[in-house]
Amino acid sequence: MLVLGHSQVEALIDMDELIDALAPAMADLSAGRASAPDRIAALVPEQKGFLAAMPGHVPSADVLMAKLVTAFPGNAGTSLPTHQAVIAVFDPATGAPVALLDGTAITAARTAACSALSARLLAREDATVLAILGTGVQARSHAHAMCRVRPIREIRVAGRDPARAGLLAAELSSVLDTDVWAVPTYAEALGGAHIAAAATHALEPVVRRPWLSPGVHVTSVGYNPAGREIDDATIADALVCVESRDAALAPFPAGSNDLLMPIRDRVITDEHVHAELGQLVSGTKPGRTSPDQITLYKSVGVAVQDAAAAALVLAAAREQSVGEEITLR
Repeated sequence: MLVLGHSQVEALIDMDELIDALAPAMADLSAGRASAPDRIAALVPEQKGFLAAMPGHVPSADVLMAKLVTAFPGNAGTSLPTHQAVIAVFDPATGAPVALLDGTAITAARTAACSALSARLLAREDATVLAILGTGVQARSHAHAMCRVRPIREIRVAGRDPARAGLLAAELSSVLDTDVWAVPTYAEALGGAHIAAAATHALEPVVRRPWLSPGVHVTSVGYNPAGREIDDATIADALVCVESRDAALAPFPAGSNDLLMPIRDRVITDEHVHAELGQLVSGTKPGRTSPDQITLYKSVGVAVQDAAAAALVLAAAREQSVGEEITLR
C-alpha cells in the first residue's frame, strides 16, 4: 500500500492536468457512469464541526476511493486548516486497498480546479478581472486555478480580516503574473469583476446582485450550515449550474443553502438549476447564451472530483517513485 503525505501530494498535483481530468469525470457523473453517493457526516456540535464520508467510483479513470474529511470552522486563523482529509484508494478489480493519501491538498486543488472548469465552460473568453472573496486555502487555490483558464490581468482580494486580505494579495502578487491588491469590501472586489470566486464561511451573503456587473461568472464553494454566500436576487437572475442536482439539492450535510433557502422561500423552484457541469461538458445542455448573462456555479463537492485527482496523483507518484510502501497484513 502506497502512502503519500501532504507535501508529496501537493508537489504531485498538476493543476492544468487536473482541470482537464475533471471534465470527463463530471460528464461520467451526469451520465450515470460514475458512482458518488451523497456524503454522510458525524456531527461534533461542541466544535460546530463534522466528519464526512465520501466514496466514489469513476470507471473511466479506473479509480475506487473514499475520502474522510473534517470541517472544523474554529480552526480558521490557526495553524490548522478548516478542512482536513485523508483518501483511501482501492483496486476497482479486487477491492484491495492500494494507497492512502493526504486528502487536504487534494480537496484544496480539486475544488478550485472544478471552479476553473466551470469558468472555462461559462465565463466570457475576455474575462480579465477576478474577484477573490475569502482569504483561506480555497481563496489562494482559486486565484491560481482561474489564471489557468482565463487571461486574468487583475485580482482583487476581500475578506473579513483586512490584514489577512493584504497578506494574501501580497503573496499572490509575488507568484502570479498579474496585478493583485486587497480591497476593503466585497462590493469593491465585485464591482466590474468578470469572474468572482467566493470561498468563505459566511453567515450572510457576500455576493449580492447590486454589486455584480453584466456578464460576470460567479463560483461559490463556501459552506456554512447556518448561512450562505449568495443572495436570492443573484440566484434568481443567474444561469445556475452545479456538479450534481441530487447532491446540491439534498439536505445537510450534502446540499447547498444557497439553493435550498430560495427554494424553501419560493424565490425559485428546483427547476431553476439549469445544468450539471457534466452536461455542459458533453453538450447535452447549453452554457452562456449572451455576453451580459450572469452565470453561477454552486459547488458542494462530490467524490468523483477527489477520485479524478487521486488517480492523477497516484499515477505521478508511481512514475516518479514517490511515497512509502507499507504492508497492512
